[in-house]
Amino acid sequence: MRNAFAQEITKLAAQNENLVLLAGDIGNRLFDDFKEKNPARFYNCGIAEALMTSVASGLANNSFLPVTYTITPFNTLRCLEQIKLDVCYPNLPVTIVGTGSGLSYASLGATHHSLDDIAAMRMLPNMQILAPGDVYEVIGCLRAAIDSKKPTYIRLGKKGEPVIHRKEFTYEIGKVIPVYKGQKNLVISVGNMLSECDQAIKKFEAKYNFLPELVSIGSVNPLDEEYLKNSFEKFEKIIVAEEHGLTGGAGAAILEWAYTNNQSVRKLKLINTPKEFIIGAGNQTYARKQLRLDEDSIFAIMEE
Repeated sequence: MRNAFAQEITKLAAQNENLVLLAGDIGNRLFDDFKEKNPARFYNCGIAEALMTSVASGLANNSFLPVTYTITPFNTLRCLEQIKLDVCYPNLPVTIVGTGSGLSYASLGATHHSLDDIAAMRMLPNMQILAPGDVYEVIGCLRAAIDSKKPTYIRLGKKGEPVIHRKEFTYEIGKVIPVYKGQKNLVISVGNMLSECDQAIKKFEAKYNFLPELVSIGSVNPLDEEYLKNSFEKFEKIIVAEEHGLTGGAGAAILEWAYTNNQSVRKLKLINTPKEFIIGAGNQTYARKQLRLDEDSIFAIMEE
């Protein structure tokens, strides 16, 4: 995902001279092409994320379109006050990109886990939240975020995520991203859980001879309310799978929407991380298996 982001923002910078990239002392080689082509529009702000956010706010207030980029917990919780007051309060066109979201950096421990970032961003007025599931979704979400000229948070994975879609597509904020149509049950994948959900559904289809529908949520805020309304009428069960805690996550957002719109919340099954620090060593694959977020666990939950 991060490679797709670097390539796409370099393309977009060639099309828009107001686009500026700010990084928190990571991705220096990743952005070599961007820096070579746009040396005056790249700022390495160091490990000073609050400063980076405020600089982005100042740039946005002077007709620029800044994008901030660093590891997710450092680009959300560490500078939450600056995002709230410097970006959201004046409603400025700053795009905040968190890389290595969820358990992408599982082996580095709790300091690098981001299982609460959606919750933090959902609290803030004016903030759009996008959660792409593969490289093509990254491209679509980044374009849409910059075009929207609104405060936007994009939640990326890290690298090596399987490509689910076959080609680029135009993405519209506030809409789900269809993967394939199905019947009876619906699975809503959040961000980089897309490949796990895809594999679980294929196992389910092979065993039970029918295919549940799969969508990538794309936009956590705003939600695709029209799609949700139709889905609660159409499907018997709706599963939401995310590498994030229950409190304040995408599943919670859908649960809140269902309750306030008189939908049957009993149809919902939310798959997420427990409300505790994840202790121990292991990569993302290991952590997902331990927390029942891998394809086999999702398949078993679908069977239940």
